[in-house]
Amino acid sequence: MMTETAKKVFDIEIDTLKHVAASLDDQFTRAVNAILAIKGKVIVSGVGKSGLIGRKIAATLASTGTPSFFLHPGEAFHGDLGMVEPHDAVILVSYSGETDEVLKIIPFLNWNKNLIISITGNSNSTLAKNSLYHLHVPVLKEACPLELAPTSSTTATLVMGDALAVALMEARDFTPSDFARFHPGGNLGRKLLLKVKDVMRRDKLPFIDPSASFTDLLLKMSEGRLGMVIVGSGEYIHGIVTDGDLRRALVKNNDVSSLKVPDMMTVNPVIVGEELLLDEAERIMVGRKIATVLVGSPETRTIQGVYQIYNR
Repeated sequence: MMTETAKKVFDIEIDTLKHVAASLDDQFTRAVNAILAIKGKVIVSGVGKSGLIGRKIAATLASTGTPSFFLHPGEAFHGDLGMVEPHDAVILVSYSGETDEVLKIIPFLNWNKNLIISITGNSNSTLAKNSLYHLHVPVLKEACPLELAPTSSTTATLVMGDALAVALMEARDFTPSDFARFHPGGNLGRKLLLKVKDVMRRDKLPFIDPSASFTDLLLKMSEGRLGMVIVGSGEYIHGIVTDGDLRRALVKNNDVSSLKVPDMMTVNPVIVGEELLLDEAERIMVGRKIATVLVGSPETRTIQGVYQIYNR
């Protein structure tokens, strides 16, 4: 029963989105071009459920290359209109197009010569008629069985906002690197902005001498907690011994006393420069199917640090 209800909601809202998509006209293109032409910000405003959707639209625009913020119309009417500059565009969201708090700020926006774009479900509404560009989100039926709670209408409005943001992204040739700059705390931002030197381990690296005993090798590997040891010193390395190298050596030779570090080590480990972007370093590691790279100079085989992909 519950799953049938859920499926019905999905069906109604999917049909709504198809209907809105079919209703798109040149107002959308004009609105996008107008936003591209302004020198200021895009300010989004609405109340209630439309306000919540407006906050999401503003956040999406801001994170995808269009400076934007949300302004509550009630707060705007009591002083926050000072945030609105003449070269800003304002997107007013109201499904009915008759929301009193939203309509009250239109006289100021006209006086301030702002570009007004509206998103409503009624092209004959007061808000639509007082906007330079109107983005129509006609909804045939709300998913709410009482036809009261905004459901299909808020979904359609949200997707219209997403469509605006994506169209603006494409028009601006917005790249993953641009996205990363606005998301420095996220995983993508971290990989595309940080360099290997910013995250590599520098201290207490597990170096051992090529002549080290098997016991010393085990102790140093355990002490280093990297699952590997570096054979040599920071000034020159001969290779590395990973826990995988160690296991393979033990499988081949049960006589531990006969195992020598040079016989177990990988002679040509991957060494990357410390200025390499983290994203590129991880591409190399995934391609080579390794979890650890040495950081330093491949030419002189000098090492300044170690980076491991699972320590991101």
